[in-house]
Order: sequence, then structure tokens, then C-alpha cells
Amino acid sequence: MPLLAVNVDHVATLRQARLGSQPDPVTAAALAELAGARAIIVHLREDRRHIQDRDVRLLRETIKTRLHLEMAATTEMRGIALATKPNMVCLVPEKRRELTTEGGLGVVGRETELTDFVGELAGAGIPASLFIDPEPAQIEASAKVGAAFVELHTGAYSDAPTPAARKVELTRLLTAIPLARKAGLGVNLGHGLDYDNIHAFATTTGISEYSIGHSIMARAIMTGLPEAVAAMAAIIATFPE
Repeated sequence: MPLLAVNVDHVATLRQARLGSQPDPVTAAALAELAGARAIIVHLREDRRHIQDRDVRLLRETIKTRLHLEMAATTEMRGIALATKPNMVCLVPEKRRELTTEGGLGVVGRETELTDFVGELAGAGIPASLFIDPEPAQIEASAKVGAAFVELHTGAYSDAPTPAARKVELTRLLTAIPLARKAGLGVNLGHGLDYDNIHAFATTTGISEYSIGHSIMARAIMTGLPEAVAAMAAIIATFPE
């Protein structure tokens, strides 16, 4: 079955609101693993708005499953990845004023730069995933630069204002998945997925991982983190590989 990868960035966001030590995303990661998460994701942003360097170091030492590091394709972040050795790096776009990642990475037109970046990570034994919109040109470019995976941006699907718009975005995703697999890429899905909209993928094959953070943490405030993770893990456990 596909993996549930839990993003604990929002735990760090709450901590940083008071610049204190609680709640600790490292503790949250341990609880998520115990409840059924098969990977932990953190996004180390250039402005350090939530996850801090300390968090990445401690998570690398304590994670029992897999540590996936989201980051921009910068020299600083490449050095951190090479020193930390996460199980996977996901390259994402960043804008300083965005509340959350607003769209996929523009791989088209950056092939030379990203080939070198991905190649250096691969040489250190770190597979790279590229967070992209479900567009054929971006999939083709991702395969060209040597990425092992793509994470298809599900934000447009999750945020679609009408059933008709959501159907259009779902069709884009369902069309992109086999295209990426045919190109030799593993496929992950992420951004905005929740306990309701994820059921659209209940019979979809070819997905390796679902990356989910906000909806799990929102439920955790009401029910507790172990229950929130376990409930999502139980849903994904019924999906085909």
C-alpha cells in the first residue's frame, strides 16, 4: 500500500509563534510514527519561519521510519541536505510572503541547473523528488533532470471552488500519474489533502506516498495527534499500491 508521510511543520509554526520550546515537532514526529506514519516530512524554509536547523538534526537522529526534507534548490539547502542525509529531498518553490507553497516548481527552463543539483544529491545517496503541477511538460522535464520521484501538487484539486472545477483538477492528476510512471518516476501526492477529498484516490494505482500535514494537525487539536494520524493511516491502508 502507499505510505502516509506526515508533515509536522505546523507544530513548529505554533512553537515559533511564541519563540519558545513547545510544542516540539520532534516529539510530534515520534507520536506520528507510533500512530502509523511511515515517513516524516519537514520543510526547512530559507526564512526559518517554522522548522529550524535544530529540528532537522534531531529528527535525523530520532526518526525510526523515513525523514523527507522539503527545501528550495539553493546552495545553502544543498549543504544542509548533504550533511543531514535525509531519506529523500523534495525540491519546492519558495516565496517569502506566501502563507504556504502556492504552486509547483517550474522545472521547464531550469533543466541544466536542476540536473546538477539532483545529480549531486544522488551522488550522496539521496533521491530527489520535485514538487510539480500535474502538467506533462513538467513531468517530462523532471525525468530529464534525473529526479527519482515527482510529488504532484494537489492544491488546485483540494481548493477547487465547485464540484465541476474539482472534477477538472482530479482528471489532471489522474492523467498525470501514469504519465509520470511511464517516464520512470515514482509518484507522490501532496498539498491540501484531507479526510474527505483523499477518497477520490481510493482506487488509484501508482501512488507511492501521500504527504499530509495541515488536515492531520487541525484534527489533532481536537482529538489528539495519535488518533488523527491513525485515522488517516487507516484510510490510506485501503488504497492500492
